[in-house]
Amino acid sequence: MNDLRCVVILNTELPVGKAVNAAAVISLTLGQRHPEFVGSPLVDGSGQSYPGLIPVGIPILAASNEQLVTLVNECGEQAFDAILFPAEGQMTVDYGAFCEAVRQISTSNLQHLGLGIVGEKKALRKLTAKLKLFG
Repeated sequence: MNDLRCVVILNTELPVGKAVNAAAVISLTLGQRHPEFVGSPLVDGSGQSYPGLIPVGIPILAASNEQLVTLVNECGEQAFDAILFPAEGQMTVDYGAFCEAVRQISTSNLQHLGLGIVGEKKALRKLTAKLKLFG
């Protein structure tokens, strides 16, 4: 885990509410796929224990849909773990309908709301170096 980092990249066109939703959805999947990112439990001064949080930062960056497509392709080339959030994810609350909608769209035609990436720290920094913070 020492050399692994993660980043969330959101589509620059997302309004705040949809951006926060996309970041939350991507982050939940990142945590599920990479439980090693979760730190030890937090214990307060009264001895109350709380679930651990991630002990490293998660940059939330911004990219256009075209940049997101390029990043998805580069993630495949570099064997990064990429978590994609297509636009259809915010068009329904029915996960089955979401899956079916995505199944109807070719990879090259997907519109991306966001992307989570896990990879080696230096390589991930190099991949995302030109992106600015979201917001």
